[in-house]
Amino acid sequence: MKADSSTRRRFFGAPIGALLLLTVLLAAVGCGSSDDSSSGGKISVVGYSTPETVYQEALEPTFQKTPAGKGVSFSNSFGASGDQSRAVEAGQPASVVHFAQAGDMTRLVDAGIVDANWEKQKYNGIAEDSVVSIVVRKGNPKGIQSFDDLLTKDVSIVTPNPFSSGGARWNIMAVYGSQLQEGKSETEALDAVKTVLSKTDAQPGSASDALTAFTQGQGDVLLSYENEAIRAQTEGEDVDYVVPDNTILIETPIAVTKDAPESAQKFLDFLWSDAGQKIWADNGYRPVNKALVDPQKFPTPKGLYTIDKFGGWDKVNTDFFDETNGKVAKIEQELGVSTAG
Repeated sequence: MKADSSTRRRFFGAPIGALLLLTVLLAAVGCGSSDDSSSGGKISVVGYSTPETVYQEALEPTFQKTPAGKGVSFSNSFGASGDQSRAVEAGQPASVVHFAQAGDMTRLVDAGIVDANWEKQKYNGIAEDSVVSIVVRKGNPKGIQSFDDLLTKDVSIVTPNPFSSGGARWNIMAVYGSQLQEGKSETEALDAVKTVLSKTDAQPGSASDALTAFTQGQGDVLLSYENEAIRAQTEGEDVDYVVPDNTILIETPIAVTKDAPESAQKFLDFLWSDAGQKIWADNGYRPVNKALVDPQKFPTPKGLYTIDKFGGWDKVNTDFFDETNGKVAKIEQELGVSTAG
């Protein structure tokens, strides 16, 4: 805006010392503003349990070595997806939120923390993929090859609690969907879920806790992310794993919060870059960039399906996982398992 004549007279009538001070202050403010908008700052990552090591040991350090990541620092919080989502809703600081399933993101959209258009981002707002696998003891002594084997064989099962863990919900929908893929009715599919849950030796709070319980000796089989099975083998655990022909594609949503610094979006862009996607792949996750998926390492199961088979997560979370009236909630209540979120 052009200054009027009286403004110009007051400015030029000011003492030189005051003018110098004003010049210094304006320069300082200008420099500070540029630094804040272009680089540096702190990114608070809040995520579901399994990718904690990937973030802390690979993704974040690599990003910090890029021009966009210069001067950036991170704080991290990882745990059961539902618990993490509720924590952010209650006020936990977050710049980037990465959950196991879309319902946990919807909670933050409803709370006004995440933009409603998060799914319109690159790759529909999905950070990486996986599939539900069956982790078994070394050599697969029970001969497990499919979810049907869990129904007919004498096995004890470890899977997380679906009312805290997003991974557990994927596991349950994998079992349920496998039965529909075989031509069974919805009632028969739900009975299969009930059978699996009745055979659980433990239902820990998160997928990572479930893997820990299994590697420490609980259960004959573990239902888990494929990437968790790969991680266990990489870390020297005596386990094998099976990816059933009929299983579900796991898609994990990610977004920046509305008040996140500019550097958070740059970090998200890095996660979707070829460099970021290769890091995911190196750690057992299936890249969302299909051009980077190694078919030898990540073969596509013959009967792979998505959550859309059941109407999407909004419908699934209402029909199956509503804490009072959900189909799975009623099964868990009968089994004496907590459904408190």
